[in-house]
Amino acid sequence: MEPIRRQQLIKATMAAIDEVGLADATVMRIARHAGVSAGIISHYFGGKDGLLEATMRQILSDLGTAVAARRRALADDSPRAHLGAIIDGNFDRSQVTGPVAKTWLAFWASSMHRPTLQRLQSVNDHRLYSNLCSQFRRLMPRQEARRAARGLAAMIDGLWLRGALTPEGLDADHARRLAHDYLDQLLAAHPSSPAS
Repeated sequence: MEPIRRQQLIKATMAAIDEVGLADATVMRIARHAGVSAGIISHYFGGKDGLLEATMRQILSDLGTAVAARRRALADDSPRAHLGAIIDGNFDRSQVTGPVAKTWLAFWASSMHRPTLQRLQSVNDHRLYSNLCSQFRRLMPRQEARRAARGLAAMIDGLWLRGALTPEGLDADHARRLAHDYLDQLLAAHPSSPAS
């Protein structure tokens, strides 16, 4: 499938979910948003579930790109700088706009019932935890690093979820500041020495 057409359908999926929610974002509605026939969606994606999976793969790819770009741009290689870049990437504009936020919420709810989406969610969770843990591990013993990584991952997800559920939408700058404050508290509570 042409990349342009694929992007058009992914954007149409997010627009339909933003407009009416996942349950009412029918293949026909998505096709109308994209200006294509419903048959195109069925042919290339096998239906709405396949299109939601492709949409989430794109959003997850955008998330990975946002985090990687921030990590590449760091002036120093300290664990604190890398952890901050991971936080900032998770609140990147590509992840917090209305249509993307509502698609994330639909994805999280659907992943509890659809194995393919559950696998994507597992990969996403593991990637965040692993990236955080590897940086905390540079500063503290393994068990403490794991606890810190779980705590910061929960903070990022919790801030994101609470913000996305508010009528005015997620205030990414405020969420980012809170996550950085929490990170600073975690780091202040642990000696800055690598584990033996």
